[in-house]
Formats: sequence, C-alpha cells, structure tokens
Amino acid sequence: MRTYTLLLLLFSFSIANSAEKKTPSAIEEVTIYLTGAQIKRTAIANLTQGTNEIILNNLSANIDENSIQVSGLKNATILSINFAINYLEKKKDSEELESLRNKLKEFLLKKNSLDNIISGLRQEEKLLDNNQQLGSDTTPISLDKIKEISTYYRNRSTAIKNDIYSTTQKIDKLSSDIDNIRNEMIKLGDHIKEERGEIRIKLDAPTVSNLKLEIRYNVSNAGWFPFYDIKSESIKKPLNIAYKANVYQQTGTDWKNANIILSTGDPNTNNIKPDLTTKYLNFTYGNYRRNYTKQNYGYKYNPTIRKVTGIITDEQGVPLPGVNVVEKGTSNGTLTDFDGKYTIEIQGGRELSFSYVGFSIKTIPIYSSSIHIKLEEDVSQLEEVVVVTRGHSNSLSGRISGVEVKKEQEKREYNQIVETKETGITNTRFKIKKKYTIKSNADITVIEIDNFDMNTNYQYYAAPELNENVFLTAKLGNWEQFNLLAGEASIYFEGNFAGKTNINPLASSDSLTVSLGIDPNIVVKREQLDNFKSKSFIGSSKIINNGYKISIKNNRQNKINIILEDRIPISQNKEIRLDDLITNGSRYNNKTGIMRWKLDILPNQKTEKQFSYQVKYPKSRKINL
Repeated sequence: MRTYTLLLLLFSFSIANSAEKKTPSAIEEVTIYLTGAQIKRTAIANLTQGTNEIILNNLSANIDENSIQVSGLKNATILSINFAINYLEKKKDSEELESLRNKLKEFLLKKNSLDNIISGLRQEEKLLDNNQQLGSDTTPISLDKIKEISTYYRNRSTAIKNDIYSTTQKIDKLSSDIDNIRNEMIKLGDHIKEERGEIRIKLDAPTVSNLKLEIRYNVSNAGWFPFYDIKSESIKKPLNIAYKANVYQQTGTDWKNANIILSTGDPNTNNIKPDLTTKYLNFTYGNYRRNYTKQNYGYKYNPTIRKVTGIITDEQGVPLPGVNVVEKGTSNGTLTDFDGKYTIEIQGGRELSFSYVGFSIKTIPIYSSSIHIKLEEDVSQLEEVVVVTRGHSNSLSGRISGVEVKKEQEKREYNQIVETKETGITNTRFKIKKKYTIKSNADITVIEIDNFDMNTNYQYYAAPELNENVFLTAKLGNWEQFNLLAGEASIYFEGNFAGKTNINPLASSDSLTVSLGIDPNIVVKREQLDNFKSKSFIGSSKIINNGYKISIKNNRQNKINIILEDRIPISQNKEIRLDDLITNGSRYNNKTGIMRWKLDILPNQKTEKQFSYQVKYPKSRKINL
C-alpha cells in the first residue's frame, strides 16, 4: 500500500513539474502597419519550480511564428516556443452575430412553412383540375347539382390562387430579409478564420514565481491606408487637409479596448539591399531580354475599392486603346476604349496589371477608385523575365554603422486624437489617445490622425490638346513635415464636393501639387487655323503646315492666374525636319517641344494664343503626326 501511495505521489509531482496550463491573456496594444500588425498581449503566469508549459489559446490563425517574442521572464528561461492551429477549437461568434444567426434560422423556418403551404395548395389545385367530371354515363345529374358543383370549383380555385399569390408575396419578403441578414453576417463574420491558433511556451523556473508576461507577435490580414479630406473655401484662403487612417482587420480575433499605434512602416517590404554586378554583352539566340522590376512601395492596397476607372496613356500623354487591364489572381479583366479609358469591377484581387503590345507590363496595388497609368515603351518587343525577391523586415534601432541614431519624438500633446507623434528613420508612429475596439470583420474603422491648414499657391492649368477643361491646382510647400503617404483624397471646394484625386508625396520635388478638379467657369478651346491646313510637295519631300489658336474665357468675378501648355512635335530622325516655329511668346523648351504661357486674365475677359510650325519629310514615308 505504501508503495502505491509513493508512486502516486511521484506521478503527481511529475505532472505538477511539467504542468500544462491554459493561461488567459488579453490584447493590450496593437501597432498597425500599412500591411500587417503587431499584437502585444499580457498574461499572468503562476509557475511552479521546474518545467512549465503555458498555452495561450483562442488566438488568430494568422500569426507569424518567427515574430513571437516573450518578455517579463525574470529568472525563468524559455525552453521552446511553438505556434500551431487547434482545429478542435472554433472561434466564438459575437453576440450581434449570434443574434443574426438565430434570426436567420427563424426566417428560414418561416419560409420553409410557407413553401409547404404553396406546395399543398398546388396539389389541391391539381386535384381539382383532374376531377371535374360531373356524374357518369349511366347516372344523370340535375341542373341544380351542376350549378352547385360549378360554384364550388370556381370559388375554391379562386381561393387557392389568391392564397398562392399572398403566400408568394410573403415568401419574397422573407427571401429579401434573409439575403439582408446573410449579407450583414458576411460583414460581421469572419468565416475563413474559424480555426484558432495557440502559442505554447515551455519555461524553466528555478523557484515558484508569479510572472506578468508580455507576448508580441505579427499577424497578417490587417493594416491601414491613408485617406484625405481636402477642403478650400476659396482660392484666397489656406487649404485644410484632414489626414485619416482607415484601419481594417480580418485576423479572426477582435481587438477589444486596445491601445492603438499607427505606423507608416511595412514589415512586408523587401529590405534586402540590391547588389549591382557587372553586365556582360554577348550574342543571343532568339528573342530574349531580361528586365528587372523596380518595386515602388508608395501605394498600398485599399480593401474598400469595389470599382476602378482611369485612363491609360503613353509617356507623351497619348491615350492607348485596347490596353489589357487584368485583376491579378482572377480571370476578371477589361480593355481600354478608343480614348484610353477603362472601368473594372473589383472581385477580391489586390493588384491590377496593365499590358499592351510594344509596352512594358505594369502592375500596381489597387489603391484608389481612380488610377491613371502611363506605360513605358518597350521598343524591342522581346520576352520579359521578371525577377521578384522577397525578404524579411528588420527594424532599425540603436546604431547604424556605429553612428547613434536618435528619434525625433514630440513628447508634447500632438493633437486631440494623437497623444504623441514619433518620427524615426524609416517610419512615423502615431500613438492614439483613445482605446479602440476593432472587430475582425469587413468594416473599416476611421481614425483622424491629423488636421492642418497649409498656405497654398492656387494655380489654374490647361492642356487643351489632351483635355479641353481647366483644372484648379493647389501647390503645397513644406509638406514633408506632415509625413503624408500616397493615397486617395476627397475634394471639397467652396462648400461642394468636387470629386476625388490622388496625393503622391513620393514625387521628388520641393512642392506637392494637388488637383482640385475642373472649374466650369473658365472655358478653353483649341482649334486649327484654316490658313495653315495645307500640304504641298517639293521634289521628293512632303511639306505640312500646322497652326492652332487657343482661346481662354474667364467667366469668374475675379482675376485668375493660369498656366497654359501645348506642344510642338520633336523630330527623332534627321529626315524629318521642323521649320518656321512660331511660339507666340511662350516659354518654349526645344528639347521637349513643350510651350508654356503663364497668364493673368481679368474677370469676363478673353485671351488668345497662336502657334504654328512646318514639317518636311520624304513623301514616300509616313509619320505619326
């Protein structure tokens, strides 16, 4: 008996020494990157002396195992850390989702009952139709009996049809309600994330101890993208910019009452330095060319975009018809029309690919509802090999090449929403004052992280050869201090919604120019001069004279400043000559052929500009004039 008792005690001690504990944990802080997020969890662990295994369960299935970090260990040491999917544990629905699920079951039961009623009515209707014989060949039937039976058939048939109609109406209403509930469940639910992840941490404790552990890890299917509201009351007042972060997450785990930090960093960016080696020339066989894609991480995927429109042009701004626009990862695609315009409904992809014969393929993230592209000419028409390298992100901290790197951190209160703004070497972090609950669903949480006025140089712009509209632009100086990102913006001018535009602060210029939309009060017209519509032949040469007149009418009640641009072709062949250039006082660039006029036009005044040129080339050839 004593032997059994001793064995039992030894067995119990062994179990206690390697205790497997499911430890409750809570999300305390979330750092949200442009793509992905870092979760900081806290957990209280009561350790016994020896080996302990702690299990953090009911976690996201999207955890990057290599990113898991544990702190707050005191004297304990980590023996192992493992992440796995627990397929037996499923995500618990929220109260709102559970309520919708119950309502869906109730509505489906009602619809099924109504379907059964209609089935019964149709069976009765069929029975009446098949049993309308009155009497028999041997038994006569009276007229009164015929009237009685006819009246019954008529009344019952009418009642059946009325019941079928009213019941069908109820079914249609229920079907609509069922569809609405299902759509709301799709928005609130996260069905692809039903599997739950768990982190197993094996610790060795020299003594009994109580620890407050901090566990950090990265998750995918989350992020934020910038969006701007640009408002201007008039061209005499500063431009107001509201800088907003649109946060999304479908990690499978709700972030409840968590501290939020927004970071402009992207841990998915390829951080491997390129290695430029010697390029050797040699003969090749067949059509072969090797290109390397130059990655541009300025624009980030926007999951709210459902339809994209735009115009595809070449590098000269000429529209390209028939460009193939494809949503990568799907069979969804379209072609540009004669004016280079396209529209494509988004079906879940993250990138658009643009391809056209004679031009290099371009692939960019779906970042805006309006995406205009300039394709680069690929004159060789040869095979293209794309090399894409993926790497892991490593954060910069402490020192670089032995030189200490200091963060510029604003300790003061940044604004009413952001507690502090920290500007590092590679990213900016906005620490939000208020705690947020961000559920794992298709909703977007909008956080305004900045709001500021900027002194603006308003300028009208027109290029009537490409577009006979006048655009109001705002030239912003010293914009770098606001750490803006490339993104879509809604424009409000003089109290009215003027449309959408895109902000691209990655442009390597001292100022940032934003298009505020078309001003219909300024009219521009470009027309060819009749006395220049001439063609002639001299010897073996063909001569074409072209001349144009541009007129601008200011229908506003104030003076405007406008930049007017047009162009004269540039010859790339010595057999094509351009002579007799008249640029009418414009600032002419003889390398690009661009003419620019900077004009001041008074209210209700009209201004005209003319230019002309002559083209001479061999009459046996054709040119792209």
